[in-house]
Amino acid sequence: MAKTALVTGSSKGIGRAIALNLAEAGYDVAVNYNSDEAGGLDTCEKIRAMGRRSIAIQANIAKLEDIEKLFREFFAEFPTIDVLVNNAGITRFCPFLEATPELFEQVISVDFRGSYFCAQAAARNMVEHGTQGVIINITSNHQIGHWPTANLYGPIKAALNKFTEHAAMELGKNGIRVISVAPGYTIIRDEQLRRQERGAKNPLAEKIPLNRFGTADEVGKMVAQLCSNPGAGYITGTCLYMDGGALLANVVETQIEPAVWPVTEEMKQAREEERARQRAAWKKAMEEEEAQLKQSEESKA
Repeated sequence: MAKTALVTGSSKGIGRAIALNLAEAGYDVAVNYNSDEAGGLDTCEKIRAMGRRSIAIQANIAKLEDIEKLFREFFAEFPTIDVLVNNAGITRFCPFLEATPELFEQVISVDFRGSYFCAQAAARNMVEHGTQGVIINITSNHQIGHWPTANLYGPIKAALNKFTEHAAMELGKNGIRVISVAPGYTIIRDEQLRRQERGAKNPLAEKIPLNRFGTADEVGKMVAQLCSNPGAGYITGTCLYMDGGALLANVVETQIEPAVWPVTEEMKQAREEERARQRAAWKKAMEEEEAQLKQSEESKA
């Protein structure tokens, strides 16, 4: 009988890569999505094409009632669970003096509370059925790094990693392993991957010791190994960092400016205009590079 896995937030990006790699490792996989139904169904189809069973379940893990629905539908299809991957999360950055209770609740409800109660639901089933399963929490190198405006995201990911340690200690006697995986800069879009494979200039990647960004597939492969490789069977209560050494290099994305309060509408507008300018410059550079590549390919033909 095949083992089963549930991956939250697996309609795209890292979550999709994890789901596909678990299927390749022999797991039947439930795909969870919040709003991207098409992406969730597409991930399911790819898993079924590998000969594995798969279902897609809509649930917003920020809502406790949706978590109950998620596991109710999962256990209706798969009576037991062997692997839970808490991948669903949101990334929000904001200057500390401008953070609001609404923003705080938005991030913590998904990135910590949702993962906590998903882990609890999975662990209860594992204990009830004597399953020596695995719970993987996808955190971030922000949990110990110090990047500007990550004053919410970083501490909340640190809380999730601390929970990993406590859960591993409590569940160890049941043979249940709990592990954090902390990606750094990770490519989640095909066009970004193509640019990196072509050796396109990336000033931020040049600050990372391995001189590149990680890929979603690399994270997916590592999670599958932690769950299925017998050599990982003694790993629990710890965190694997997958950031190319970015923490070693103390990579800083932007210049740290003095805090300002109160913030005027003019200041907010200037900030948005600067961000728009940076996005436009980045887009123009990508378009120019694509045009040069196409011209080069045409000249070879």
